Amino acid sequence: MFRRRRSSEPQEPVGSDDAEVETDAVESAPEGAGRGETGPWDVSAAPDDDVARLDLGSLQVPTLPDVEVRVEADQGGEVSAVLLVHGESGVQLGAFAAPRTEGIWPEVRAEIGEGITADGGMISEAEGEFGTELHARVPTPDGVQPVRFVGVNGPRWFLRAVFTGAAATDPDAETVLTESLRNVIVVRGGEPMPVRDPLPLRLPREIVEQQADPAEPARKRVSAPKRGPEITEVR
Repeated sequence: MFRRRRSSEPQEPVGSDDAEVETDAVESAPEGAGRGETGPWDVSAAPDDDVARLDLGSLQVPTLPDVEVRVEADQGGEVSAVLLVHGESGVQLGAFAAPRTEGIWPEVRAEIGEGITADGGMISEAEGEFGTELHARVPTPDGVQPVRFVGVNGPRWFLRAVFTGAAATDPDAETVLTESLRNVIVVRGGEPMPVRDPLPLRLPREIVEQQADPAEPARKRVSAPKRGPEITEVR
């Protein structure tokens, strides 16, 4: 649901996000992380709070009570997916490089919508806590699935959150996962990256070392740092 532009479409410069294509419509990166008084936060503006977080490199993910953190990783600890689960609902997180001077969420939102409608789905837009959201009904082998896409523009990064299950449509069901999203910290790093490239994610070293033990099963649950839920690692 987050594709690169086809070769026939205009391309961003691939050298780094230091060079951007200027446009008339600019959605500014929110202050502080984005958003002033609440997160998601850029690491430079993150609050000094007592929220326990799992350090996955470019994402520091809160470990709130009753929220399960699931990660998909290879044997070297490289993480390809991060999912927070609460009851029958989930939110998948993805962080990407973005230009210095403009947000990419409007463009990304349009591309996601085009892909969904091309596949026979239905879309609409609505204003939410984090700005304009994309609401979709996506056809799947198990029937039509509601999905809600949220985008947050930060300083040289873009965070995408995809809500599924009851949290995609029911405001009461999304409360805990929305609180998780507010407490995410993004660590962009100073290295230049092509726009839209995923920011690197890694498992904490202690988990990688634990998984290196051949006696351990490939799929298991390990305790989160400090307090909070369990972490399910899926390989």
